[in-house]
Amino acid sequence: MIAERKDSPLASPVEWAVGARAFPGEIESGDLHLVAHFAEGVLIAVMDGLGHGPQAADAARVAASTLLHEPYESVTNLMQRCHAALRKTRGVVLSLASIDAEANLMTWLGVGNVDGALFRADRSARESIPQRSGVVGYELPALRATKLPIARGDTLIFATDGISSDFSAESWLDGHPQQIADHILSRYAKASDDALVLVARYLGGAS
Repeated sequence: MIAERKDSPLASPVEWAVGARAFPGEIESGDLHLVAHFAEGVLIAVMDGLGHGPQAADAARVAASTLLHEPYESVTNLMQRCHAALRKTRGVVLSLASIDAEANLMTWLGVGNVDGALFRADRSARESIPQRSGVVGYELPALRATKLPIARGDTLIFATDGISSDFSAESWLDGHPQQIADHILSRYAKASDDALVLVARYLGGAS
């Protein structure tokens, strides 16, 4: 399922794609992604409802709906809003990245085990999202967002725990985001859970 909102009159600062599949035997997945544009940039999120099946999917949809309402808010505020909205659900783990295309900055924050990796276009580094243990809707840790400069061609990948974390050992700068997402899903998806990977390449904002 894709949740998307476009409030910006400008071209998107990212090109992105998703690869996903539900746990074998389930009709719907508890893994969900969101891409929501706003005036200055875009919010990218991947959430994983605890467990799998309809209740996990319901929790993920509550998180996506909450984020979609005000995507321009800080990632810390968004995480807190999701925590309040999810108290009557089984909860989610969630990683967020908010890209300010005017300043060429990305702010990201993760609670739980949705992996996040940023691959630099100049191949100088691979950076990992700082994750804090917890469950959004049940037990929220102290939140510390991290802000990074980003440049054209930098590639962000979010993956739920249905994707082996070994994916981050490779470089994923070549190919279209859909090709990358499909390859990661086919090679690194586990048979024991829902699986989702989102790939977003930064196209550049202000010069």
